[in-house]
Amino acid sequence: MSLGVLWRDRRGRFSALKAGVLLGTLLPAATLAVQWQADALGGRPVHALLLGAGLWTVRFLMITLAVRPARILLDQPRLALVSRMLGVTTAAYALAHLSLYAVDQNLMLLHVAAEIIHRFYLAIGFGTLTGLLVLAATSTDRWAMRLGRGWKRLHRLIYLLGATALFHFFLQSKSDVGQAVLMAGFFSWLVLWRALPARLATNLFVLAALAPLAALATAGIEALWYAAATHLNWHRVLAANLVFDLGFGLRPSAWVGLAGLGVALLTALRMGIDRLRPGKRRRRPTLRPAGSSQAA
Repeated sequence: MSLGVLWRDRRGRFSALKAGVLLGTLLPAATLAVQWQADALGGRPVHALLLGAGLWTVRFLMITLAVRPARILLDQPRLALVSRMLGVTTAAYALAHLSLYAVDQNLMLLHVAAEIIHRFYLAIGFGTLTGLLVLAATSTDRWAMRLGRGWKRLHRLIYLLGATALFHFFLQSKSDVGQAVLMAGFFSWLVLWRALPARLATNLFVLAALAPLAALATAGIEALWYAAATHLNWHRVLAANLVFDLGFGLRPSAWVGLAGLGVALLTALRMGIDRLRPGKRRRRPTLRPAGSSQAA
């Protein structure tokens, strides 16, 4: 297979969208490599690299899941072109995360295997990696044809893997769970939107309502984590999420709520522009999965 497929569409033409997304997927790895080369990763550079790879695994997983709503709400079917690329990127960063963990353990592979077996958060992470690799390996058109309807059922497991990836993220973050809470909040919005009936998936009032619902879910997740996993006062954490104070910075729940409102506004803007275009046919965006692994 030629590398050109990475920046060409199905007709073999250059795709600026695919090329741009490809560069975007490589940028975090390049940034980490430059920081490592410049000795800017602190006293444990390999550990910093594995944390960075893990963080970007979760981020790319959320971006992958966001392709479907973006494609439908913004009426941009071309986004289906990059869903597979983003899913494979997620698996690649997850594999790099595990590989860097092995390097951090001086490549003592038997020790690494024993740690995965005996440490719950590592077992969760390894199970998630295995699932992501399976989805990446079966993301091709050939596998879609071979598995038939079972392919869609298999690739819907991406939502379960999103939950387990976040659980692993929380477990290894311990008390510093800001990024984990933020990603969990975005995941909450994605799951809520995915659960909507097709007739409501593009309804502006429903989209606007999802924003505070996802924000409340984010606040609840953060408070629940502190209640279950730490000795910190979860009541104060929950109260902090209910008070909008720019002096202390925005809580993850606020960012999630603002992002949700932004989605509703962008959808409204797209609908308004469509109405102003002369001769544009109005059609309901398709809700069927695109022909790629994480669009299901």
